[in-house]
Amino acid sequence: MQQALASLSKIENRHQQRQRDGCTIPLRLEVIAATLPTMNHPFPEHQLIDAGGVKIAVYEADGDADRERLPIILVHGWPEIAYSWRNQIHALAAAGYRTIAIDLKGFGRSDAPRDVRAYDIEHITNDLCAVLDALDIERAVFCGHDWGGSIVWSMGQWRANRVAAIIGVCTPVRPRPPAPPISIFKKRFGDKHYFVQFQEPDTPENLFEADIERFVKMMFQKPPPREQWAALIPRIYDLPGRFKHAKEPNPDKLIVSDDTIQIYVDAYKRSGFHGGVNLYRNVDRNWELMAGRDETIRAPGLWIGAELDLFLPPESADGMKALVPDLEKHVISGSGHWLMWEKPAELNALLIDWLKRKISI
Repeated sequence: MQQALASLSKIENRHQQRQRDGCTIPLRLEVIAATLPTMNHPFPEHQLIDAGGVKIAVYEADGDADRERLPIILVHGWPEIAYSWRNQIHALAAAGYRTIAIDLKGFGRSDAPRDVRAYDIEHITNDLCAVLDALDIERAVFCGHDWGGSIVWSMGQWRANRVAAIIGVCTPVRPRPPAPPISIFKKRFGDKHYFVQFQEPDTPENLFEADIERFVKMMFQKPPPREQWAALIPRIYDLPGRFKHAKEPNPDKLIVSDDTIQIYVDAYKRSGFHGGVNLYRNVDRNWELMAGRDETIRAPGLWIGAELDLFLPPESADGMKALVPDLEKHVISGSGHWLMWEKPAELNALLIDWLKRKISI
């Protein structure tokens, strides 16, 4: 009993410090996060399904054999793969959910067509609907990180009848800007911002494919403290330039294991980088496609941000309720952009708590 009380006291002290740092996680979820079991199960084997002429790899952990709850679709970002949900998929299944992570088209074991237009938001959301059809799922909860977050919010705008709820990890939804986004990036950050550089055909993917392991290690590092951000911007957004001069990082700076790095390396050797970069080549195209569309997302929404995410800082989610009226927001302190790897227990606690409170069949 004394040990349990001491542990609870330690959690409460840590919680108070995090509240001072801007974390919005309630104390009861800090306790849940500290007591969640570690999920060391192997990542599920993939299954290839036909999503309307393109093969999509899905990885399923089924914790709901009786189909009592809505299934959860996990959508990764860039440069990621379905395995990025390694720390979530079994935790969600253990909480009673049929949980399905996918390799987006162009990633991992999924098909990777070269056609740039195949990666616009109309095609990508159609892929997700085809996955639902193949798995005999009418509606699902969509949870996405990074580009996956942008895609799942778009599901609420493009395919609302297939969406029961949406969770954005780090990625907020924003109103359609007044001008094509690439022109805005160029005006604000210059020609070296990676969104701008990725518009050039072939060059970014050829560069990163020259040394995939070095690229993965450059990307998956611990975040810089906020007091350094001003000095790092805009240079930090020049991903090609940084990669050309990147050195082997100190192992202490990496947020993923050597085994995980090798899984990413093998995945990008298989798929190449063109699929992921093609998402960026459709940013202006997606802006055009959204012209005149209702941007309101009527499904319940959860946004979970990371205090130290320099690419999608918590303040980027200000004003989201104008687009997502039924929205809950949280910020996890001490984490950068790779929230699923950096703070898995805290993230899992928030996901499971919200799902249990908000979502029913």
